[in-house]
Amino acid sequence: MVLTGKLIAQLEFKAGGDVFHEFFRHKPHQLADACVGKVHACNLVEGEFGNAGCVVFFKYSQDGKEQSAKMVLDSIDEEKKALVVKVLEGDVMKLYKSFTITVHVETRDGIDHVTWTLEYEMISEDVPHPISWLAYYIDITVDVETHHLGKH
Repeated sequence: MVLTGKLIAQLEFKAGGDVFHEFFRHKPHQLADACVGKVHACNLVEGEFGNAGCVVFFKYSQDGKEQSAKMVLDSIDEEKKALVVKVLEGDVMKLYKSFTITVHVETRDGIDHVTWTLEYEMISEDVPHPISWLAYYIDITVDVETHHLGKH
């Protein structure tokens, strides 16, 4: 059995692609305000929010369980409005040898779309593919959109 995989989801984002990119890049500590019950805290461990190499520690709830993760903002592509985040430590690493999250924004026909890509390596054949994680990031996107649309 193959232990590596990639899952991708894309959805329309009505609050503006620039808004989404800037929020996730520079203000992840505000996710708790936008994603009540899903994200509890985001603390800066090293570096500066929005810069490649910054390390953050998240506390969150996923699949009904409180969890945590230490992540690094591995790279930023301003042209593609893309962020690549690697999980360094935490609950997800109990199931996966590696877990990388890429999120980018693209505009087609005047409509902004957010695309989440999860790339991972499972620790064994018994580990499920992280489909629930993909659903979690979709839910986060909807919460952020609702949060920003409510401000206008």
